[in-house]
Amino acid sequence: MITIRKANERGHFDFGWLNTYHTFSFGDYHDPKHMGFRCLRVINDDKVQPGEGFPTHGHRDMEIVTYILDGALEHKDSMQNGSVIKPGDVQRMSAGRGVRHSEFNASKDKEVHLLQIWILPKTLGTDPGYEQKFFKREEKTDTLLLVASPDGRQGSVTVHQDTSIYSAILSPKAETSYELRKGRGAWIQVAKGELTLNGHTLKAGDGAAVEDEKILKFKGIHESEILVFDLPE
Repeated sequence: MITIRKANERGHFDFGWLNTYHTFSFGDYHDPKHMGFRCLRVINDDKVQPGEGFPTHGHRDMEIVTYILDGALEHKDSMQNGSVIKPGDVQRMSAGRGVRHSEFNASKDKEVHLLQIWILPKTLGTDPGYEQKFFKREEKTDTLLLVASPDGRQGSVTVHQDTSIYSAILSPKAETSYELRKGRGAWIQVAKGELTLNGHTLKAGDGAAVEDEKILKFKGIHESEILVFDLPE
């Protein structure tokens, strides 16, 4: 079964400095029908204006993954990490028992476009942690590349949950597929472009919840960038 969450159905706020779409309930956007999917709790599609950003604030007991689509995001946190995240980078911050951080557009003249993803951890109250890795465009062109996993395999970042995240950039007419194990679910998030998933057309901003499907077949229509979340029960 594939349930599509259309881009224009998401929660939306435009604060001037931040234009944001919420796939699931977040902040002032509350929708009891869309509180998350399995352990996937948040997907925020954010565009931040030059020189603007999120001042220092706290998190706890959450796996936070940041995926940059365009521009650059400057990160600082209470673990003494400081970095600039760019397209190709995947950042994982484990909030654990508590961490504080800030995020600002690192450019003076270009907006930054990012996906902020929250995943509920398997265990609460762990030590906070940070990881950032770069993945080349060609590694995920017309194929699904593992970028996050519970064991850090294949050079992916490590998340403290039985969840794997794959990234792909599909060329027009290119095809790739993914096999789901029994009992697993998947969430597909289209970051850019247009493609089909098992014959269903998905466009930028669309998401899809997948359950009781064995094979996921993707085919590019226009060049597309997607994230595939393989999730436990």
